[in-house]
Amino acid sequence: MEYQEAIKQAAQLIKVHNGFYALTGAGMSTESGIPDFRSPGTGLWEKIDPIATSSAEVLHRNPKLFYEVGFTRFVNISRAEPNPGHYALAGLEDLGLMKGLVTQNIDGLHVRAGSKKVWEVHGHLRTGSCLGCKRRYPFAVLVQQVEQKSIPPLCEHCSSMLRPDVVLFGDQMPRLFFEARETLQKDCDLLLVAGSSLVVYPVADLPRLAKHLIIINLEPTAYDIEADVVIREKCGQALTELLSLLK
Repeated sequence: MEYQEAIKQAAQLIKVHNGFYALTGAGMSTESGIPDFRSPGTGLWEKIDPIATSSAEVLHRNPKLFYEVGFTRFVNISRAEPNPGHYALAGLEDLGLMKGLVTQNIDGLHVRAGSKKVWEVHGHLRTGSCLGCKRRYPFAVLVQQVEQKSIPPLCEHCSSMLRPDVVLFGDQMPRLFFEARETLQKDCDLLLVAGSSLVVYPVADLPRLAKHLIIINLEPTAYDIEADVVIREKCGQALTELLSLLK
């Protein structure tokens, strides 16, 4: 199917359904300068194994490695800015068309772009937490301590180690994920997937809960054969054009 025809068909699907939900992945934020893990030639997996530096096990067993090597990626992600795709999804929510958004991304760019109903099921980089007393801190506090060579960063109340509020490799999924899954199971007639390869579980299982599916992704996914519409284009362009057709 030609690109323009696919965009028109996606817009028509949204028009005939009583609202839709969105699911976004790393491809949503590559246009904000955040590399994904798997894209050929640019994916992080080709340069460094994040499990070796950014997992929950590394945080607890070798916090020096976590904060001197793995933490740099989180700092860079926290400094990114929303791109047109983020603003387009916020616009679709403002129009009353998008009911909510599930994201695998930890960059917080959907929230910064104005999206209101967002399930950040892998956490975010706005805050960090104390592993001891559970107090929350602005993420900037962790960054400041690390930049001042206070590694690992420590809680000022109980002197326990601080960690970013993201789901690391080896962590359990948060309650928020199960809330999002229950909502989709009860209410999702149409799901728009943007920028996700749909291989990271358990989030990759969520499209099975939708009756109809739109996929916007540069690379093929295992769900393409089940989708009503598949759009091979960058999220920023496709979502901006989709918004313009629905205004």
